[in-house]
Amino acid sequence: METEIVENDKYEPLFESRIAKGRLVYRLFSASIFVGIVCVWIYRVIHIPEGGEYGRMGWMGMYGAELWFGIYWIFTQAQRWSPVFRHPFGQTLLKRYGKALPRVDVFVCTADPATEPPIMVVNTVLSAMAYDYPPEKLSVYLSDDAGSELTFYALMEASNFSKHWIPYCKKFNIEPRSPSAYFSSNLDVSSGTDFSHVKKVYEDMKNRIEMACQLGRIPKDEYHKHTGLFSKWDSSSSPKNHAAILKIVIDGREEEGNKDSEGHSLPTLVYMAREKRPHHFHNFKAGALNALIRVSSEISNAPIILTLDCDMYSNDSGSVQDAICFFMDEEKSRNIAFVQFPQSFQNTSKNDLYGGCLRVAYDVEFHGLDGFGGPWYIGTGCFHRREALYGREFSEAARNELKSDPPRRTRKNVHEFEESLQALVSCTYEENTQWGDEIGMRYGCVVEDVLTGLAILCKGWKSVYFRPARKAFLGVTATTLDQMLVQQKRWSEGDFQILFSKYSPVRHGLGKFKIGLILSYLPYCLWPPNCFPVLCYSIIPSLYLFKGVPLFPQVSSVWFLPFAYIVVATLAYSCAEFLWTDGTLLGWWNEQRMWLYKRSSAYLFAFLDTMLKLVGCSNSTFVISAKVSDEDVCVRYEQEMMEFGSDSPMFTILSSVAMLNVFCFVGAVKKMVTERLVFENLGLQIVVCGVLVLMNLPIYNGMLLRKDKGRMPSTVTYKAIVVALSACTCFTFL
Repeated sequence: METEIVENDKYEPLFESRIAKGRLVYRLFSASIFVGIVCVWIYRVIHIPEGGEYGRMGWMGMYGAELWFGIYWIFTQAQRWSPVFRHPFGQTLLKRYGKALPRVDVFVCTADPATEPPIMVVNTVLSAMAYDYPPEKLSVYLSDDAGSELTFYALMEASNFSKHWIPYCKKFNIEPRSPSAYFSSNLDVSSGTDFSHVKKVYEDMKNRIEMACQLGRIPKDEYHKHTGLFSKWDSSSSPKNHAAILKIVIDGREEEGNKDSEGHSLPTLVYMAREKRPHHFHNFKAGALNALIRVSSEISNAPIILTLDCDMYSNDSGSVQDAICFFMDEEKSRNIAFVQFPQSFQNTSKNDLYGGCLRVAYDVEFHGLDGFGGPWYIGTGCFHRREALYGREFSEAARNELKSDPPRRTRKNVHEFEESLQALVSCTYEENTQWGDEIGMRYGCVVEDVLTGLAILCKGWKSVYFRPARKAFLGVTATTLDQMLVQQKRWSEGDFQILFSKYSPVRHGLGKFKIGLILSYLPYCLWPPNCFPVLCYSIIPSLYLFKGVPLFPQVSSVWFLPFAYIVVATLAYSCAEFLWTDGTLLGWWNEQRMWLYKRSSAYLFAFLDTMLKLVGCSNSTFVISAKVSDEDVCVRYEQEMMEFGSDSPMFTILSSVAMLNVFCFVGAVKKMVTERLVFENLGLQIVVCGVLVLMNLPIYNGMLLRKDKGRMPSTVTYKAIVVALSACTCFTFL
């Protein structure tokens, strides 16, 4: 997309902001769509049928769905109204500040060694330790919420390997700096890079870690090698019941014993497992991050904090400098609280089978949010200003000061220092404090990251979205439909809860946010209610087609034009937008399918759970998505075969609606042949039902044709057929 510079500062800036060209053309196109929407609304109002009651009910159901779609579409236009693109000047930063760069703390969170393998976790840690940044100004913290000795053992092994890995990375300037990702890539042997030795050291470390994980314990010889380090673990320790554990694995402030193989300093490396007890609610990832904020304030107290998920390794060693540019500009940085990078994934299939890349969200919509000064904080790949996380209000008079000395230690003995910090991560530390309410990550929502970002913006701060040419972070996305729907349920449920929270963009944002930003947030907050109009459009036209009752204007009618224009124009634009984000045509079709599946199932359960919580009948739960899959699942995923395989209630809904669509479509085709059913009257209904059948082809295949383990369970198939046949039979006699 071509852009134009909108800032022309006299001084040499550290970053520039560009507004996209072509906005006028898009706005005219958007206005034409809106005219079509209004025409559809008018048609529904002036053509309400006067016949049977069931005909009027179906008509009103369609009108309600179209009214919602139209309003929701208006909200989505705010995300595309004035997109902004950012570009940092890293060389200018280094020239201006040199050795005066601010210190940076990196927080990595893990919670379950079964779903988040320790070898994956330490690869993320190693990628952060190898940033192209002064090591004395870099500290990496690992929060292990399971309190697993396997994860700690893996971190100890990684700390030894880092003495070889970090100098190797910097000597040959390699990318990426996750060992697993680097060694699994196509290495250029002709480049002169001698990687054989460091690869052997990595493979040895990996084998030791994976052997310990297979055994479920640390081998005795390895255990005795680290005598005293595992004294905090005992037979009574469990993921939900363990004492506080804090270990400074590498102390960057010590001169002796903390050098790499070439005698250079290493970043500080800290392991933390906060205390967890069954009778104390731990507030999931938000509680872990708050514990890290407190601990890091005593060890390194860096003014900039990077939060990372354990599966999201650094893919660009220069990302820190890029982010710092947005915090250090003398004129434009004072009110920037956090810099959000997009989530990117290394394991997506060629055509993104489950739409996990979120291409349009990250490549289009977040730039639109940035245009109004407030992209979301999405929990990973985000650089924060520490003072903003502390809950401080932004002040125009405040200086943009990011220089601060590390805290002075009163205890010289590292062991004594570690013991003194354990009170900060105890179960009871936050009692009768503002932590989780006004300080740190906010509690009470399954998307604590989004809630925290909103709370920060409500205090007068701004945020920045930066999508670099080289992906800054790479993680793993869902490889089964069940994983994807569960993840979408959690995200949509959390965003919907925010609408009712004290940081609601509508209630709390008025007067503090631009109206465009409020409208831009609403499409995400209103994901769950989308389930009802989508289900209406998936069910009502098909049933009425089966009955032979028209719900749309005749093909020859002038009122058919706005319906046709809206469908064709929006789909064409959607396809063009997706292809612009480097997607494929089949990928766009998969995206449309997932649009239907998410709204028909995950969003329905998210809406119901939120309503139950509001009336006090349900509590929030945090589900950890599995980061590894069985080998046969991976094979089917690479072949882009949709994975079912579980008796999920979401699959029951999807299968029932899919079978209803195919029964109604087949019935309509039969009537067209035998009873000369006129296409003129039911043309658009036939098209809608036919498109739904095409979208559901993977479900029909999984229910009726496939024999592998990823097929739809027989119980789901039987229930779906019974429900669909019952609905068609009952509607026939109305």
